[in-house]
Amino acid sequence: MTTFAPDSLDLNRKLPLWYQVSQSLRASILGRSPKDPLRLPTEDALAAHYGVSVLTMRQALKELEAEGLISRHRRRGTFIEPSARRGAPVRLLGSVDTIVAQQSGMSTELLDHGPTAVPAELAEYFPELTEVGGFRRLRGDEETGEPTNHACNYVRPDVAALIDPQDLVRWPMTKVLRDAVGVRISRITDTVEARLADPETARLLRVPLLSPILHYTGVTYDEDGRPVDVARIHYRGDRFSFTVTLEAH
Repeated sequence: MTTFAPDSLDLNRKLPLWYQVSQSLRASILGRSPKDPLRLPTEDALAAHYGVSVLTMRQALKELEAEGLISRHRRRGTFIEPSARRGAPVRLLGSVDTIVAQQSGMSTELLDHGPTAVPAELAEYFPELTEVGGFRRLRGDEETGEPTNHACNYVRPDVAALIDPQDLVRWPMTKVLRDAVGVRISRITDTVEARLADPETARLLRVPLLSPILHYTGVTYDEDGRPVDVARIHYRGDRFSFTVTLEAH
């Protein structure tokens, strides 16, 4: 039986290895194609793929099993749960792979894309530009089709020109920037605040006008410290929560 092929991972030695591996594998699972096989490679094969010990790999798999994304069967192997719930709370933790994992696993509709004026409130991130590449997407629950968040990305023009818009239907912007375009991401800053839904947001998310929403702003920086992408995402307040976890190491 052919096994599922997870993405690669650049390990960050400042974070627990098992955690990074679990988040990378989680992103691969949630972003998989429906045609991809459900069976995972063996523990030994996965450990070799990620460059970690079998013990670390086992701990990572235990985390995904607890989340309900995989099931493990003696003698048969480890399998992706096709019915696993994917509308998990958003948790802001410590790696790019975590962010990719949190953005994965939703149905995505690309609403529009193309050159757009830099919004006044984002001018500080693109001080030398008047125009950037804009991408608008509506994401929802794969099972019910219910819209859950509306994402607007403002990308530096030279980078936006390299993006295949259809990649954004399957993959999160962070993954497209890193893996498809080749941006070397140095950091991502996140800001979350409570707001009330304006008419356009209420229409897209199918919620009453002035309903509570979570407004997220994420700024992605390249290795030179320049903002590459500014994401503004409106999450339905009744479907998402944000949790910040600090690891003491």
